[in-house]
Amino acid sequence: MSHQKSFFVLGSILFLLGLLTGLATGILANPRMALSAHLQGLTNGIFLLVVGATWRHIELTNRLAAATFWLLAYGTIVNWLSTTLAALWNTGALTPIHGPQPTATEWQESVVTFGLVSLTIAMIAGTVFLLVGYARKSDGM
Repeated sequence: MSHQKSFFVLGSILFLLGLLTGLATGILANPRMALSAHLQGLTNGIFLLVVGATWRHIELTNRLAAATFWLLAYGTIVNWLSTTLAALWNTGALTPIHGPQPTATEWQESVVTFGLVSLTIAMIAGTVFLLVGYARKSDGM
C-alpha cells in the first residue's frame, strides 16, 4: 500500500475512533479528558487525511518518506490512545487542568506520561520531515 493510501486509511480509522470516543465521554472516569480524546481522534484523523491528500507535493527519499509516515502514524495514534487512557484511568501528572484530582495508579500515570512525551517527539520530527519534503518539491506549490 502506498504512503498516500496508508495516510487515507489511518486517518479514516482515527477519525472513526474519535467519533466513537465522543460517545463514551460521559461514562469514562474523567469526562473532560474523554472530550480531549474525542477531539484528538477527530483532529489527528483529519490531519492524516490532509497529509495523504498533499502527499504528491512532497519530495523525500524512500527512507525519509517511510520515517515520516511511521512518525506521524505513531504520534497520531498514541495521541488518541494516551488521552483515552488518561480519561479511562483519570490520570493527571502531565494534564493537571484536565485531571485536577487524579485517581490513577503510578504505573497508569507512567504509561500515559510515556505516551504523551514520546508522541510529542514523534510529531515534531514527522512534521519537520513534512516541511522539508514540501520545501524540496519543485512543482510550483
